[in-house]
Amino acid sequence: MSVVAESLTWGVRRRTIVSDVSLSVAPGETLGLIGPNGSGKSSLLRLLAGLRRPQSGRVTINGRDIAGVGRRVLSREVAFVQQSAATDTNVSVLDVVRLGRTPHRSALAGWSAEDEAAVARALARVDMAGHRAQPWQTLSGGERQRVHIARALAQSPRVMFLDEPTNHLDIHHQIEILRMVRDLDLTSVVALHDLNLAAMFCDRIVVLRGGSVVTAGTPEAVLTEGLLRDVFRVEAGIGRSPHHGRPHIQFIPG
Repeated sequence: MSVVAESLTWGVRRRTIVSDVSLSVAPGETLGLIGPNGSGKSSLLRLLAGLRRPQSGRVTINGRDIAGVGRRVLSREVAFVQQSAATDTNVSVLDVVRLGRTPHRSALAGWSAEDEAAVARALARVDMAGHRAQPWQTLSGGERQRVHIARALAQSPRVMFLDEPTNHLDIHHQIEILRMVRDLDLTSVVALHDLNLAAMFCDRIVVLRGGSVVTAGTPEAVLTEGLLRDVFRVEAGIGRSPHHGRPHIQFIPG
């Protein structure tokens, strides 16, 4: 399922946070959003997912303008995974993932075999089926992110938006989570902070600065020494990793 943004602009009061952004995501593609802090990555992600309305411009998913699609209907096709979500409620992994079925159920509908199957598939896809009865509070950070993704998958979406899903995780879990996202049979847009992870796991990258698109393309085309100097204000050497064949950035201390 394709995602297309046309001239998106959004801001708060007199401050423009996303400025005239256009981009496209092909079906099945993993698109990375990178940029310095305050570049508009999270705000753009929420506009693309329909969680915010742009002041101008539009977003279409599979050719349909999402401004004309109800929230419940859109949630059956689009899932959003935020950076982190904490709760003090005593809930199990299964309780959390079951929330993903909310867009598919009416207020009076009982829990169906289809709902149960969707939850079971979601837990299996993130390798958390054996943890279904485990209390949420006892999970590690990496396990919680897996459960967040399972809840999103339980929606049976065709597009997934992820806002820095590896934030606060150790490197093992960062790689594990992004490898899992890449291997899902979905169109994905993911905001990332780590440039090497973006190079490793994204098909294409959009670079943002000050709410605008600086450039977009494959990791090889986008991640240049000049761009890193200009946008991120760092000196770095860029080579090709002998392990995955993608660009690998080596930062040079100042």
